[in-house]
Amino acid sequence: MATLEQVEKLRERANVSYNEAKEALDAANGDLLEAMIYLEKMGKIKEPAGGGYYSSEKSGTAEKNENTQNNPPKGDSFSDLIKKFGRFCAKLIHKGNTNTFIITKNGENKASFPVTVLVLLLVFAFWITLPLLIIGLFFNYRYRFVGPDLGNEKVNGVMDSAANAADNLKKSVNDQTK
Repeated sequence: MATLEQVEKLRERANVSYNEAKEALDAANGDLLEAMIYLEKMGKIKEPAGGGYYSSEKSGTAEKNENTQNNPPKGDSFSDLIKKFGRFCAKLIHKGNTNTFIITKNGENKASFPVTVLVLLLVFAFWITLPLLIIGLFFNYRYRFVGPDLGNEKVNGVMDSAANAADNLKKSVNDQTK
């Protein structure tokens, strides 16, 4: 037999009358969850969105901590994670294609290509690309980034300081050889 407290709790959660709540609890032998399922099968309440689950607690109560431990929240599925990773990669490639890496010598542009190409060269031909970039600094080549994401003074300031360091090293070697 259902208690008044159980009937009241079920009535609040399922938004049904006292009679319907009592009938459902009697049919479920006092089990609130089974009573909710019974009411759902009888068409008295709607199924939860997404085929989810019912919760017999109010948000912000102490019961929530107990329920979270017993029924941990479901995370994203593997396919959702793959989709998120794909969107992240697409955004990254888009940013790489909208920003440009420019190689100059004596103020004249010698080469220009998307940052995506530079990243691919650094990933797949690291031992060739990086030494060529460093050697280019000693032959008065300068590197710049142009674009909405990388074309700021901070990034280009770092590139200029690397070129200045190469110039200073070249001058000190020349001074020592004289």
